[in-house]
Amino acid sequence: MGTFLDSLPNSGIVRIRELMYAVDRPFRLDQGDVSFDAPDTMKAAMRAAIDANQTHYLQTAGLPRLKALLAAKLRARNSVPVDDAEDVLVTNGGVHGIYLAAQALVEPGDEVIVPDPEWPPATLAMLAARAAVVRCPLYPSLGWRLDVDELASKIGPRTKGLYLNSPNNPTGGVLTPGDLERIADLARAHDLWVISDESYEDVLYDGARHVSIASLPEMYERTVPVCTFSKTYAATGVRVGYLAVRDGRVRDRLQKILFLTTSNVSSISQHGAIGALEGPQDVVEAYRSELQARRDLFYAGIREAAGHVFSGEPPAGAFYAFLRIDPSWAPPAGAATASLSWAMAEFLIGQGRIGCVPGVDFGPAGEGYVRFCFARDRDELLGALREMRALFA
Repeated sequence: MGTFLDSLPNSGIVRIRELMYAVDRPFRLDQGDVSFDAPDTMKAAMRAAIDANQTHYLQTAGLPRLKALLAAKLRARNSVPVDDAEDVLVTNGGVHGIYLAAQALVEPGDEVIVPDPEWPPATLAMLAARAAVVRCPLYPSLGWRLDVDELASKIGPRTKGLYLNSPNNPTGGVLTPGDLERIADLARAHDLWVISDESYEDVLYDGARHVSIASLPEMYERTVPVCTFSKTYAATGVRVGYLAVRDGRVRDRLQKILFLTTSNVSSISQHGAIGALEGPQDVVEAYRSELQARRDLFYAGIREAAGHVFSGEPPAGAFYAFLRIDPSWAPPAGAATASLSWAMAEFLIGQGRIGCVPGVDFGPAGEGYVRFCFARDRDELLGALREMRALFA
């Protein structure tokens, strides 16, 4: 029996989910899922696909109509120079796209630079490709962005690529156009691949702007942008993502792994994705606007209910509050963990029914923080804040 998978760490999010399912009337601020429903155009297209018996195998890389729409979207909205719809592959959500990219680009022993803190499955995808992960910290003083000079210092002879995630999960940090230009210079100078996780491309606040690094000169040739319908269209369970790559050899590798891991993405889901893209897009801005209102509501509530325990600035993107725990906070007597992040998460879940994720689960730089999702219904957010007010009175 092989033992390689035994060496990979499991995400603490799995443990958090188990804890939350044992809680009566929980506040599910642990899950990165919005409370909105998917657009009516998406749901109608899925119903129509079922009624038309579109329940059979499809082309492995995706429905031609969907690939054409995605290529057009990448050109028009992301300024990525996708010449041909064949560049696009439809994936089983964003996490699948990241896994495929890692498997296609990385050889055992290669180094991949990953932000810290970072969403655990992204790091695990690099480890599953037998890469050596080199962590580069994000700094709250920089708005949870990389120090590009520090990033440059981490590039060595074994560095194969960079994993970028902007807006970032869990911090909400957004890389500036200047950051991306300097990172692109590094990628070109050192012949590096970039896996660009753009899952939160449409979730930005206060005038922040999303730029795909693949849109910069000579970068699409060495970048795999990965996007998803999960966040943009509030369709996390439908499981449709996509990526694009110009290099035909890499694309062939990706298609092989796509076939091995899913044969083809659900036919019903792909027809739903077509419906979402062909329908009105005003829903995307409506979601974003409401998320900004929920962000502001939650941060105002945190300051009032637990400002002496949690601190942090509202994020520029994504929909998470990544908050620093006051080091003087002490968990209840008998707490069994040495991690402040885990002690706080277990306290909030056990005593307040409030879901959250310990910051250390996102990497060593996340120790001492905790992540809340503020994309939940306003009543759920307000209920969690009431519990916090009582817990930290």
